[in-house]
Amino acid sequence: MKVQKIAAFSDGDVGGNPAGVAICEVFPEAANMQGIAAQVGFSETAFAVPSGPRWRVRYFSPESEVPFCGHATIALGAALALRHGDGVFALTLNNAEITVEGRRSGDRVAAALQSPPTRSRPAAPAVVDEALALFGYTQGDLDPRIPPAVAHGGADHLVLALRSRAALAAMKYDLDAGRRLMNREGWVTILLAHAETAQRFHTRNPFASGGVYEDPATGAATAAFAGYLRDIAWPHQGAIDIVQGEDMGVPSRLRAEIPPEPGSSIRVSGTARLMES
Repeated sequence: MKVQKIAAFSDGDVGGNPAGVAICEVFPEAANMQGIAAQVGFSETAFAVPSGPRWRVRYFSPESEVPFCGHATIALGAALALRHGDGVFALTLNNAEITVEGRRSGDRVAAALQSPPTRSRPAAPAVVDEALALFGYTQGDLDPRIPPAVAHGGADHLVLALRSRAALAAMKYDLDAGRRLMNREGWVTILLAHAETAQRFHTRNPFASGGVYEDPATGAATAAFAGYLRDIAWPHQGAIDIVQGEDMGVPSRLRAEIPPEPGSSIRVSGTARLMES
C-alpha cells in the first residue's frame, strides 16, 4: 500500500504537520491500519476509500483510532486534488460528514476543511487543576478572558488560555501522565493558547492520547477552539489566525473562519507541501 507523506498547514516551503495519506479501494483490517500508522510514525495517517460520491475516511495515530484529525484531512484534500483535480470532496467520518477542498499551486496545494459542528462546555475546576499541575502552571498563568473549557469540533479538546507567550514557550510535561489524563477524560489533545491580538493566537497541542508529545499543527483543535471563541462572544471579527509549531522549530500557519451561527461548522484552511517518500 502506498502512503503519501504530506505536511499540512505549512509555512511556505517549510514546516507544517506531516500526515500519512493512504487512498485505497477497500479498508485494510483496523489492526493493519493501526500498524501502518505506527510504521509511518506521524501523529496521524488518514485512510480513504471511495463510497459513491463521497469518500469514507478513518484516522489512526501510532497508538489509537481518532474520530477526526484536521491536519490529516488537509493532507487528504491535497492528495485528492493531485489525483482527481481541484475540487471540493465530500467525506464521511466515523461520526460526521464534512468536506475538504483542494486546489493545486505548483508543489503546494491550498486546502480547506469544513469541520463537524462545534460545541463547548466549561471544564470542571478539579480537572483544570490537574491539567495545570501536569504542565507546572498555576491559576495565575491563565488568561481570565478565555476560561478553561472542553471544546468540540469533531473531537474533544481541553482549552487552556495562557496570559503570556513565555508561559506557552515553557510548556513541558510527562508523556505518560498526560496520556493517562487525556484518555481518562476523552480529550484528543490539550490546546494551550496565547492571544497576541484578538485575531492572532499562538498555540501548542500536546497529543499524549495518541502517543505524540506535541503536534506542530492541529486543525481539529483549531476548529474546536474557534467554535469556543464564538460561544464566549470573543471579538474575533469573523476569523482568527493561528501560529503553531514555532517552539518545535516547525512553523505552521492555520486560519479559521467563524460564521455567526452558534454551533455551525468552522472553515480551517492552509497550505500543504509534498514530502519526499
